Amino acid sequence: MRIGLVTVMTSLSLGATLAEAAGVLTIGRREDSTTFDPIKTAQNIDLWVFANVYDVLIRVDKTGTKLEPGLAESWEVSPDGLTYTLKLRDAKFSDGSDLTADDVVFSLTRIRDDEGSLWADPFKVMDTVEATDPKTVTIKLKQATAPFLATLAFPIASVLSKKGFEALGPEKYAETPIGSGAFTITEWRRGDRVILAKNPHFWEADRVSLDGVEWISVPDDNTRMLNVQAGQLDTAIFVPFSRVAELQKDSNLTVHLDPSTREDHLLINHEHGALSKKEVRQALDMAIDEQAVVDTVTFGYGEVANSYVPKGALYHYADNLKRPYDPEKAKQMLADAGASDLTLNYVVRAGDEIVEQTAVLLQQQLAKAGVTVQIQKVDPSQEWDMLVAGDYDVCVNYWTNDILDPDQKTTFVLGHDANMNYMTRYNNEKVKELVAAARIEMDPAKREQMYTDLQKMAKDDVNWIDLYYSPFINVSRNNVENFYQNPLGRFFLEDVVKN
Repeated sequence: MRIGLVTVMTSLSLGATLAEAAGVLTIGRREDSTTFDPIKTAQNIDLWVFANVYDVLIRVDKTGTKLEPGLAESWEVSPDGLTYTLKLRDAKFSDGSDLTADDVVFSLTRIRDDEGSLWADPFKVMDTVEATDPKTVTIKLKQATAPFLATLAFPIASVLSKKGFEALGPEKYAETPIGSGAFTITEWRRGDRVILAKNPHFWEADRVSLDGVEWISVPDDNTRMLNVQAGQLDTAIFVPFSRVAELQKDSNLTVHLDPSTREDHLLINHEHGALSKKEVRQALDMAIDEQAVVDTVTFGYGEVANSYVPKGALYHYADNLKRPYDPEKAKQMLADAGASDLTLNYVVRAGDEIVEQTAVLLQQQLAKAGVTVQIQKVDPSQEWDMLVAGDYDVCVNYWTNDILDPDQKTTFVLGHDANMNYMTRYNNEKVKELVAAARIEMDPAKREQMYTDLQKMAKDDVNWIDLYYSPFINVSRNNVENFYQNPLGRFFLEDVVKN
């Protein structure tokens, strides 16, 4: 009932918004942002918004395959791979103040040193970060690190205004940040929308056509699609697989099937009772028919995932690691592990059609192995808090890579402490050590073997259960041009035109 009320209220408010400015792009999404402090979040609902509010030193191009200059117009790496010297371009923050090397030093060291940082691990390799002059930053590493340039392109490495942060304080800055990206946040109506305006001080301001962007929360998938069809929204993301064919027939719409690094998986809380046993997790994996999930839930738009490293990504291990589907053997394995009467609390985001369909299907599949699954539907805003608190047994979630190198995802889901390995509480010291070693291995062949080993070890331990890979599926009305999401998830809103 609560979702219904939110949906109706959102729908009623959309029409008034559209009349305000033809140059304002409206984007419908499932849920609202939680913070705009880069180091305090791992959620796409935050990253995809502030990627167009902040800017980074080095960018990933539209294809999601190459690095290109951002706030750093050039950089040099010493022959020993320990010193990175970055030359900053002339750029300003949204308040008109100059962006300097001091801001870069502040931003990068904060990621590494702040106690609340979720992303400290990839940046601990930095020994010193210094402002050599107002336009030059020198970073010295403790040891050569293969993914460091790619890490600087991560949205978490966004450059914050040091003076602005100190003046506003962390909480206020996280709500109304001062960035140097294409847009700036003018208002955040929590639970409803984030309102962006064009940043006139953006160093590529001439590239931006839109007057602004509104990210509007419409939790129910069906309502969100209807709003686009009715012209109450310009665009919508997270199009359900079941709606693709129908929307493609609408002459007023364009459905975007953009290549992605998305992988959907079943999170498992390793600290809950029998789930701490590897044999139990292996049995659950064997009891799930991933191909049936692809056929039933994704309508064939997905592909069975055999590894946490997405297909097509660097060091993806192409050999099939998936366990054979065998519910009878899974049932016996559970009995041997003393878990014949296993009952699981399955947390589900209410209103998410795909997640709800997956939950029902997995409930049916696991029942064949004697597992009782109790589905608990919760508000989308509540789900993440429950994962953090460990208040779940299993939960379907997804991941999209944010950098070109596998280190980011590998660190976060296998070798990380601060976020409890993506809230699974997975803990394998040998894996953690190999994650750290792979980060600093400079020989590509040796590094590839390390990631192959990590994929095999993760599959053996069942850190989570890989389900499927799928494209980003979004929809836009035909008066919107250049609405595009690259494989790493970034929307290039600076290039969007609304006619």
